[in-house]
Amino acid sequence: MSDRKLTQPEILSEDLQMLAQQVQQAAERRQEDCIALLSLLRLLEKLHQDIRDTLFSEALPNNRQKLYNLLRDIEGSGGWPYIQRMKLRSLCQQLEALEPDPSTNRISADQ
Repeated sequence: MSDRKLTQPEILSEDLQMLAQQVQQAAERRQEDCIALLSLLRLLEKLHQDIRDTLFSEALPNNRQKLYNLLRDIEGSGGWPYIQRMKLRSLCQQLEALEPDPSTNRISADQ
């Protein structure tokens, strides 16, 4: 388990804190299952896209002052929310660390 927190409780409402905890717990329950974790990441990305393209888009400011306030908030709070994907190069480096096991004709982790 990681000590790193996904949320900053002082700025999130209670329902968002609970949601963040549930997502973290779902990830931890799947920590040994790469495919299940990938599914969780895909779900989070899809939710991000859906919220951005519908609800967020519809809630955008309709005057300069509100737009200015939004841009100040984005700049002051760490920028635009972005779900970063694992770089293909990083994935390939992890694969290079694996050596084929000649006795089983499978790839096993280098220990």
